Amino acid sequence: MANLVRTISSFGELTCIAVDSTEIVSEMEKIHKTSAVCSAALGRLLTAVSLMGCTLKGKDDSLTLRLNGGGPAGTLIAVSDSLGNVRGCITQPVVEIELNAKGKLDVAGAVGIDGTLTVMKDLGLKEPYIGQVPIVSGEIAEDITAYFASSEQIPTVCALGVLVNPDLSIKAAGGFLIQLLPSADDDTIDKVEKSIKNLPSVTEMLTSGLTPEQICRKTLGLFDLEKLDEMQTEYSCNCSRERVVKALVSLGRTELEDMAKDPVTTVNCHFCNKKYAFSPEDIKALIN
Repeated sequence: MANLVRTISSFGELTCIAVDSTEIVSEMEKIHKTSAVCSAALGRLLTAVSLMGCTLKGKDDSLTLRLNGGGPAGTLIAVSDSLGNVRGCITQPVVEIELNAKGKLDVAGAVGIDGTLTVMKDLGLKEPYIGQVPIVSGEIAEDITAYFASSEQIPTVCALGVLVNPDLSIKAAGGFLIQLLPSADDDTIDKVEKSIKNLPSVTEMLTSGLTPEQICRKTLGLFDLEKLDEMQTEYSCNCSRERVVKALVSLGRTELEDMAKDPVTTVNCHFCNKKYAFSPEDIKALIN
């Protein structure tokens, strides 16, 4: 069953995309062994990048979100392809801090608010598109909304959520993205505001059994929505030994000669933790 659905209002005023990213965030937690607050932080960023990445047009296009707010979790990176498949990493996967004033995981405290959200789109052109905005809350959804308003001038509503079990497994994760189209007017904005005014949280909707399509329709109950498409997204890393070889060669002869002195050189993928081992003979072959 598809876990990401894209919809559009029947009169073309707006789009709404929703994703159930529970399995994605669960896989991330297993790979990076994140603490609860780090699961929530990186899980939200992975959910956001999937929602954004699925709108890319080219088959080989990709989108990267980089969040660095100066908090104890360090830098968070999430990457999506044009089908919404994602991978991500975090500098410090285990951070233990107090709950926030609302009694919830303090994502902003872990991420920090003194820094930037950087969005990079690789569209197969000579140079990637790069947009950067100051972090406004560190809660991630608000930061995504601010990015669209500032860098792309698209009125946006973003909601993200990750619910972590006491044993650190992921109970639910997901999000939605509403974006106004050029035909939207003040009446459209009023209807959106009324629709989302008393909306339950994303994780509440997911744990009650709603599918992404049902979340779209519940979120925009005052609109007649048409489903554009649906897809199955997953946590997927595209690392390979060939990619690692290219990265090693780019280091240059001097550094490779130093590596050749070691009994073995091990390179870890930051996104999936897969290890690639190179013997001194392998390194010498790269030098040659």
